[in-house]
Amino acid sequence: MWIRSLPAPLSPTSTWAWLVGDLAGAVEDAMAALDPGDCDRTDKDGLAVDGAGGIGPVTRSMLAAVPCVVSDTDWLTVDQQVRLLAVASAVTGAAGVLAQDPGSAILHGLLARLCTVLDHAARPDGPAWVSCAVEP
Repeated sequence: MWIRSLPAPLSPTSTWAWLVGDLAGAVEDAMAALDPGDCDRTDKDGLAVDGAGGIGPVTRSMLAAVPCVVSDTDWLTVDQQVRLLAVASAVTGAAGVLAQDPGSAILHGLLARLCTVLDHAARPDGPAWVSCAVEP
């Protein structure tokens, strides 16, 4: 995973160790655990049960911490910081769309779109913006 290859600061910190270790593992675990069967539903007593899309509370908490942690990553480029935010958001979003409506998420391409964002954010070669403007 791209996150494991993030550069270390001059003096490695616990933040860097968390990013390349725990967070990278959480992203990998979350994507491997996505489950359309873990969706919003009612239990046998008719009580509402919130689905999690397959992602457990610890992993969800780690993904939610990324915006706060990114503020402490001044050794990373802005592009790397934005890509970290996009990865955490796309993974969280993938679980969310599966939990809310797995049929629509799969049939209407919602999950596929989030995976495209994830693929784009995790490119090891950095941004490859191409201008579509036609020069006069």
